[in-house]
Amino acid sequence: MKVMVIVKASKGSEADEMPSEQLLTDMGRFNEELVKAGVLLAAEGLHPSSKGARIRFSGKGRIVTDGPFAETKALIAGFWLWKVKSMEEAVEWVKRCPNPMFEDSDIEIRPVFSGDDFGAEFTPELHEQEAARRALSLDLGQPRFEDGRELLIAGLNARYTRQTGSKIPEQWWRFVPHLGKIPGHIGNDTYGVCWNLTPGQDGSDCEFDYLSGVEVSATEGLPADFQHVRIPAHRYAAFSHTKHVSQIAATIDTIWSKWLPDSGLHAANSPAFERYTPEFNPETGFGGTEIWLPLQA
Repeated sequence: MKVMVIVKASKGSEADEMPSEQLLTDMGRFNEELVKAGVLLAAEGLHPSSKGARIRFSGKGRIVTDGPFAETKALIAGFWLWKVKSMEEAVEWVKRCPNPMFEDSDIEIRPVFSGDDFGAEFTPELHEQEAARRALSLDLGQPRFEDGRELLIAGLNARYTRQTGSKIPEQWWRFVPHLGKIPGHIGNDTYGVCWNLTPGQDGSDCEFDYLSGVEVSATEGLPADFQHVRIPAHRYAAFSHTKHVSQIAATIDTIWSKWLPDSGLHAANSPAFERYTPEFNPETGFGGTEIWLPLQA
């Protein structure tokens, strides 16, 4: 779950009193602990309300009032955005926090809404719209959401870990001479299929199979060193990879580690794959590259 941890304003913060060097040092150490624990998503301090403005909505009218604002206890001086397992965990972290003010102060914790909190009114289409906005904020571009048909992919296959995945390009160079000679080859796309995943304890030592291949109509007559994988029909999030192909691993990591956990969507237990269309130029390493992530219904 995500929570916003709100530092309530005080007379000192509203008077624009700057924190001491010691407080900045202590708060820096606390934030480092949050980062190491994988809790911290964002953190910012705010200028006093005298430098702000407030807009009141009344029907179609908009009334702007410049600060400062009198009700100090209702104002905020800063915030964190945390990812925690529970409110109890968030409370324990706040109890370890240095007092952010020179006087007695309050810190408030509020859970952040997720799509699931809105019930049936938050339709699958709205889920996908929100997930697309999050992708744009991560510089992943605008993903497509579409229903993919069943695929039978055949080609060269090898097993890798996160550490040995850098050798995948070598596998592609061994596969390229087979193009145009594969029995039952369908279409003009090539595929890099990630499947048969075995997660490690911390994710860093996971193992997976990677197949460089093409779509085929059947497995009869394939070269002896070929393997095949059948990918069932699924709903997919398809991302266009516009950077150099050598950076595709970084894009995939962003999708799995940053976009998916906060997207409100869940990956299906099915192969994910890279799709290289005829627009892909192997000489330049640009164009026609997509990453397809299977989604749970």
